[in-house]
Amino acid sequence: MTIIFCCLPLAGCSVFNGKPPPPEKQAVEISRNRVGSLTRTGKVTVNERGSPMDAKNAIQRQADERQAHYYQILMIDETVTPGVWHGEAILYR
Repeated sequence: MTIIFCCLPLAGCSVFNGKPPPPEKQAVEISRNRVGSLTRTGKVTVNERGSPMDAKNAIQRQADERQAHYYQILMIDETVTPGVWHGEAILYR
């Protein structure tokens, strides 16, 4: 049993190697630890009526329009108006 508990944390180490996934046709969301040496190309903000997922989809659409390969979501939060979500993301190439 001790061997399992010692090996389990090491099994996930390859997930945190810090490299972004290869570019795809659509912009891909990446985490902060995967930014590495990517080139920052800008920042987008959205105000979207609906749900947090609608705000995330709007961010991805804007990233695609600006031909970014990756985006890192900084925040998605509900505004003072119920049902309206504000989101911000950094774009990378």
